[in-house]
Amino acid sequence: MAESSGSGSVSVDVERISFGGKDHLVRTRCGSVTVAVYGDEDKPALITYPDVALNYLSCFQAFFFCPEVASLLLHNFCVYHINPQGHEMGAAPMSSDVPVPSVDDLADQVADVLDFFSLGSVMCLGVTAGAYVLTLFATKYRERVIGLMLVSPLCKSPSWSEWLYNKVLLNLLYYYGNQGLVKECLLQRYFSKKLRGDAQCPESDIVRASRSLLDDKQGENIWRFLHSINERHDLTDSLKKLQCRTLIFVGESSQFHEDAIHMATKLDRRYCALVEVQDCGSLVTEEQPHAMVMPMEYFLMGYGLYRPYQLSSSPRSPLSPCCISPELLSPESMGVKLKPIKTRVGISL
Repeated sequence: MAESSGSGSVSVDVERISFGGKDHLVRTRCGSVTVAVYGDEDKPALITYPDVALNYLSCFQAFFFCPEVASLLLHNFCVYHINPQGHEMGAAPMSSDVPVPSVDDLADQVADVLDFFSLGSVMCLGVTAGAYVLTLFATKYRERVIGLMLVSPLCKSPSWSEWLYNKVLLNLLYYYGNQGLVKECLLQRYFSKKLRGDAQCPESDIVRASRSLLDDKQGENIWRFLHSINERHDLTDSLKKLQCRTLIFVGESSQFHEDAIHMATKLDRRYCALVEVQDCGSLVTEEQPHAMVMPMEYFLMGYGLYRPYQLSSSPRSPLSPCCISPELLSPESMGVKLKPIKTRVGISL
């Protein structure tokens, strides 16, 4: 359960393995959040933030278990996984006396986490609702974000249809908790129809695993995060003020495909690239993590970051500095395919 807000910060080590890292309970101005840290803390920081009803395990497990991703990111970053309040494994229901945070509160929590770990400027990786929180954080604390990697991001206020759909889901959560229909709605939010299966084709192992992890979530805690996101405000006017490079991934079957396209068109086209992943839903990190490897490698080359040479001969991602066209490493293109292009990525598993 989250603690009441306070001016101080405290870290409590939790005896649980988190991809080989350590969990910390960080008190912020808007309650406490659990942050899983793994990697060399002397390296640059990568902040992650998951979507509604997910934590770092259910949102980024397949992503970081992908060898190419792990070698690229863990070689260059210390990863700080922020779990939304009450979304960590084994979390108890949060008290109704604890105020529901606004999206601005959630962005301020990210700043408090950075302060607690004495972090300066960071790279950010967020998924859908988490992508919105980190984008809002980047607009409020521009000097603290060096880059954004966003998966099926939101940036507009909810449409009437999304707002009403979420209201129905909120009512189901409020009266019935995290039960069957709620889980089905969440799985539709995350995954493509192909993975969810039908009468003729069973659902995939990825969806079954996600369904199992959702069993651990408390309906009250999901309700809080979803309520905050459903009351979000439009960030469109703030996007041009961003001072960092942005890489956007979106599945072509994602419910938020149009939102991601809208965001890509409103960002400074010199510093933004859009990657559409074929046959994929919103949760690209779990459904097709390999599709993210090559664009991320180009993106991080703009910061002088590479995968270890001995691991860079993967057939899935055959990149090395010597095979990169020089113009892609120029300041104008920011070294990341960050030209006004749309890249379609398909993966055969």
